[in-house]
Amino acid sequence: MSNSAQPFRIYLAGPEVFLPDPIAAGRIKCAIAARYGFIGLYPLDQALDISELQKPQQARRISEANEGLMRQADALIANLTPFRGVSTDSGTAFEVGFMRALGRPVFGYTNVVDDYAVRTAAYRTRGIPDGDGDRPDIQIEDFDASENLMISCAVEQSGGYIVRTAVRPGFEIEDISGFETCVKQFRDLLNK
Repeated sequence: MSNSAQPFRIYLAGPEVFLPDPIAAGRIKCAIAARYGFIGLYPLDQALDISELQKPQQARRISEANEGLMRQADALIANLTPFRGVSTDSGTAFEVGFMRALGRPVFGYTNVVDDYAVRTAAYRTRGIPDGDGDRPDIQIEDFDASENLMISCAVEQSGGYIVRTAVRPGFEIEDISGFETCVKQFRDLLNK
């Protein structure tokens, strides 16, 4: 953790890196973190020149940069909003686990309020797409949680919380009201 002379650094995880303007999304989140006295570490802050690399090397370089950035962070706030399915973005899930393994506080927010089990059941009624390993006879995890138990428990056991916010349809990834609530919660945790 940061010493009291330096602001705490928060790694800002989530699928915003896939938005049409991910840099703008990162700047907004970093500005909110700064308003509360924190330094936001957004994955695209790393100026990576990967244009000359092959795709596998590009991926490795991005992964190494993000892990390095997380090692510099004192905490993580993750956008756990379902992305490309019923669950959080898989890269974000990895980052939650990585920071939990480092023993750092993890906070999360989701802009979908339904429990994981409710979302999964609804997903099945729409028809399971080809290539998905789900089937009607496979159990749906149901622990009244917003996400898979490994994500929910990682956040809670680290001292963090998962904020659920209902947002206007179509803005599930971009809405940052839950993010700001997480920043406030982290500040309050530090002030205890």
